[in-house]
Amino acid sequence: MAPPGLIHSSLGHSEAGESSRRPRSGDTMSGEETASPSAIQISSLEYKMPPLLPSLIKLRSFAVQPPTSCNSDYSLQNYLIMRPDDANIAGNVHGGTILKMIEEAGAIISTRHCNSQKGETCVAALARVERTDFLSPMCIGEVAHVSAEITYTSKHSVEVQVTVMSENILTGARRVTNKAALWYVPLSLKNVDKVLEVPPLVYTQKEQEEEGRKRYEAQKLERMETKWKNGDLAQPSSNPEPYTVSYSQSTLIHLVGPSDCTLHGFVHGGVTMKLMDEVAGIVAARHCKTNIVTASVDAINFHDKIRKGCVITISGRMTFTSNKSMEIEVLVDADPVALHSQERYRAASAFFTYVSLSKEGKTLPVPQLLVETEEEKRRFEEGKSRYLQMKAKRQAQMDTTP
Repeated sequence: MAPPGLIHSSLGHSEAGESSRRPRSGDTMSGEETASPSAIQISSLEYKMPPLLPSLIKLRSFAVQPPTSCNSDYSLQNYLIMRPDDANIAGNVHGGTILKMIEEAGAIISTRHCNSQKGETCVAALARVERTDFLSPMCIGEVAHVSAEITYTSKHSVEVQVTVMSENILTGARRVTNKAALWYVPLSLKNVDKVLEVPPLVYTQKEQEEEGRKRYEAQKLERMETKWKNGDLAQPSSNPEPYTVSYSQSTLIHLVGPSDCTLHGFVHGGVTMKLMDEVAGIVAARHCKTNIVTASVDAINFHDKIRKGCVITISGRMTFTSNKSMEIEVLVDADPVALHSQERYRAASAFFTYVSLSKEGKTLPVPQLLVETEEEKRRFEEGKSRYLQMKAKRQAQMDTTP
């Protein structure tokens, strides 16, 4: 192990520049020989030293890996050890932290693919994240393995499939914690309001393209159906009763700064998702007053870009509770304060599901949500319908699994 405080490589963690340099032919990194220029792995490990040596050694390096399945331009893996500031007070890693890692991987490979042919330079912007289940909590000290691969391209969009695994570095045990599908669109660097065409993907099997087209059409239809109205806002209430919607609802107001944005002036999708998860977590904790963890995230739709200098309002409110889960609706509204010609608009929306955990990590009963208004009753019934549909889908999957 290198001496404490020694930092190897200048690779950043949260910006697209994390992989701005491609490995050159003949490079040997992390003890591996260059295998193929068509894939890249980003490794990031942090070792906490004993009390006498409290500094952190950061080791960051590139290593080339071959693609795993579909003949996509890039496959990518990112290894990162989970630290205390990534987790809640019980040691469980925030769902928003994992969502941010997922989005970073997707943004890198989709941007690279969209610039793989000659033409106008562009950057890939996150448009949608399909429903994501948190299959198992990740804890402080475990290593997150984030693997991403491009699996489908339409004329103007890219689908990226991401898998997250956690590894106990003491025992070597690994488990899958997340699987996600993200959709990106290429935006011109000359005009970020202009969507460019995506280079076609070469498939190893015809069935891969057909299945991808079905996923594309399904998400396109659902995205249009779930377009939120700007007037739908979480309204505060004075002296609310416990376990009501007003009692737990929360709002976070954030000024978008340069560190939140890409090099081209609009917010990283992962930054937005992390803030959304933070607000949803506050709502869940206020409702049940226990340790809570993210169980799943319904499809996240990004309706419009958020530019640097905007003031964003992230609002969360409880919509439904079952015996052991809570559904929270999260709305993101952007106010371009520097542009007087543009009004406040809805930027993103999603439903987060949380569960309550005991100190031993077992699920606890959730207090029943008390709905008061007709609007709250309507949202509760819609949440119940989503809950029952997903429960039936999981049961069907279990019945068909050998």
